[in-house]
Amino acid sequence: MSKRDYYEVLGISRTATSDEVKVAYRRAAAKHHPDRNRGNEATAEVAFKECKEAYDVLSDEQKRRAYDSHGHAAFEHGMGGGGGPQFHDVGDIFGDIFGNIFGGGGGGSRGPRRGADIGYILELDLEDAVAGVEKRIEIPTLLECGTCKGSGSSDGKIERCSGCNGMGQVRMQRGIFQMQQPCPQCHGRGQVIVNPCGACHGNGRIHDEKTLDVKVPAGVDTGDRIRLSGEGEAGPAGAPAGDLYVEVRVRPHAIFERDGDDLHCDVPIRISQAALGDEVRVPTLKGDAEIRIPAETQTGKVFRLRGKGVKSVRSRSEGDLYCRVVVETPVNLTAEQRELLEQFEATFVGEGARRHSPKHSTFMDGVKGFWDRMVG
Repeated sequence: MSKRDYYEVLGISRTATSDEVKVAYRRAAAKHHPDRNRGNEATAEVAFKECKEAYDVLSDEQKRRAYDSHGHAAFEHGMGGGGGPQFHDVGDIFGDIFGNIFGGGGGGSRGPRRGADIGYILELDLEDAVAGVEKRIEIPTLLECGTCKGSGSSDGKIERCSGCNGMGQVRMQRGIFQMQQPCPQCHGRGQVIVNPCGACHGNGRIHDEKTLDVKVPAGVDTGDRIRLSGEGEAGPAGAPAGDLYVEVRVRPHAIFERDGDDLHCDVPIRISQAALGDEVRVPTLKGDAEIRIPAETQTGKVFRLRGKGVKSVRSRSEGDLYCRVVVETPVNLTAEQRELLEQFEATFVGEGARRHSPKHSTFMDGVKGFWDRMVG
């Protein structure tokens, strides 16, 4: 039986970019994965491996050039054509072309594959991320079938595969070369189940949810991942489970904004506090702290509180808290307050008023320069 064109297998044009090749492969692999084709696993596995073989060639620039020049013959007779891969012996062909498809250098790998890794997004409040916390999560995944204990057999009867004599691999002739591929009868396991388990249909796994307690270390930030070994999908036919990767996402905070190990916040103060000076209490993640506002403080002035930030999960050093002062305009004035402000404003008269406004001269100079450029 002749091989299908690799571009046809992935459903792409011969001018497809490397990104388009990758996207097409993921789509095709997901469609033909045996776990998604219950009752038709054998056919699905053949199609899945066909997709993998096409991707291994088309995703490699040298192999793709050789294939475009010579087709499948480039890999059947050791041709290098057009700058493609140069094979020096049969082992090179198996290792470079078929190793990834069949599990490594000519002999392949026996037994069922390891369970898939899975990911989970864990959202945390800033306080929990900084202090550390233990969270209980529920994850939909493939679990070992409790009925057959992951064996896939209803009665424990598992026999050596007659198609490959228990080796899990069969030899096939391709041109002058012989190569090995997983046995289509046992799908590379080397064994066949006589009476499949009714609960999991011989797969050894079932779709369900499991509950886990995740210990989140202090100081984590958005993007950090926690690996839980063996908590991913159960492997088929008793193979080892994959891993679970819990990715942290820290929710926006009402007061603080995090920048690495440092925290930033705005501190509103009254105009009288800014003008006369004052002591102001500010919140931190470790309790209240106090900052001294000197007289004549302007909006935007930043005060640094050392060690009031986040203790790094990696270096264990502590960041700082930066408090930016924002001078607020008073609202909802009483008649008395309005009168006092009017009296206060009346004191700013003549050229002497400018000395009370530190940015006035700079602003007016900028305005004059702007209009000069516009007129000029």
